[in-house]
Amino acid sequence: MSSAEQPHEEEHHDEVASSYVPPPPKSIGELVAADQEDESLRKYKETLLGNAIAENIVIVLVSEGQTEKTLDLSGDLSQLKQTVFTIKEGVQYRIRIEFYVQHEIVTGLKYIQKTYRKGIQVDKMTHMVGSYAPKKDLQSYTTPLEDAPSGLLYRGHYTVSSLFTDDDQNEHLKWEWSFEIKKDWN
Repeated sequence: MSSAEQPHEEEHHDEVASSYVPPPPKSIGELVAADQEDESLRKYKETLLGNAIAENIVIVLVSEGQTEKTLDLSGDLSQLKQTVFTIKEGVQYRIRIEFYVQHEIVTGLKYIQKTYRKGIQVDKMTHMVGSYAPKKDLQSYTTPLEDAPSGLLYRGHYTVSSLFTDDDQNEHLKWEWSFEIKKDWN
């Protein structure tokens, strides 16, 4: 294995250290069993911890004046690398993440994206998505506005390694995908 291929094997723990300490994980049973004598709290927990029905995650590239480009993560993740997004150089864009949370509360959900060009890491983004309780409704998070690079040197093919993780270091989803920066959207 060449040294150019090794950045994909890096750990995602190279973030800035903070003083935040996540609470200890609790099972759904422990959460339901606590405060059983409070009727209103018990009913609220039943509503909150109900059955979420889907396990879909969709990534949407949103850019003003352009149709939304969607990356559906509910299928075969190994095929995503062959699907290549085209991004026009110099445009401003956002990434919208749509997902369902089911079964357990997710605390400190993070989206981590490492971008590689020719095997070398050129960018890393970490977005704190938030904490979510299970529910049937679609959850959504939109990243702040970002600028695509522009210029002849930045045009070309990029590979992205994406990861959803949480405060408990659970990897909820990990996948790779690709995009190309071009002079135009086509």
